[in-house]
Amino acid sequence: MRLNELRDNPGARKGRKRVGRGSGSGMGKTSTHGQKGQKSRSGVAINGFEGGQMPINRRLPKRGFTNIFRKQFAAVNIGDVQRAVDAGRLDAAAPIDVAALRAAGLGTRGRDGIRLLAKGEISAKVDLHVTGASKAAVAAVEKAGGAVTVAQAAAAPAAEDA
Repeated sequence: MRLNELRDNPGARKGRKRVGRGSGSGMGKTSTHGQKGQKSRSGVAINGFEGGQMPINRRLPKRGFTNIFRKQFAAVNIGDVQRAVDAGRLDAAAPIDVAALRAAGLGTRGRDGIRLLAKGEISAKVDLHVTGASKAAVAAVEKAGGAVTVAQAAAAPAAEDA
């Protein structure tokens, strides 16, 4: 085997289709675009066009809206906090805030803070400072001897009328 003897497997490379090069090629004249009309030309953008009939996206009713002020919280379960304490990624003796949770790899996706949820068990006595918490999560942490402080997310400053 030499470098000058290397070849692709048969059929590994397919040649490009040369269109519009005469009727003898079999792909001349209309260049595989069929006959005349809008679709045989370039720059066609007719997605959703239904031949003059009212399109389906306009026939169907619209419901709901998107709340642009919605907060995006990362969900962190108390079981995840307990596992991080057991693994040594969180110090149970020190107060655990949002920055400490993110440094431990928890709640990294939350844009507006971290919300504590009650899935799992917690036995460590921890002092948590989070953006939000469910009542069941607060009760579980307090039952284990810890405390949960819920701080509001930093809201945008309100515009004052002058």
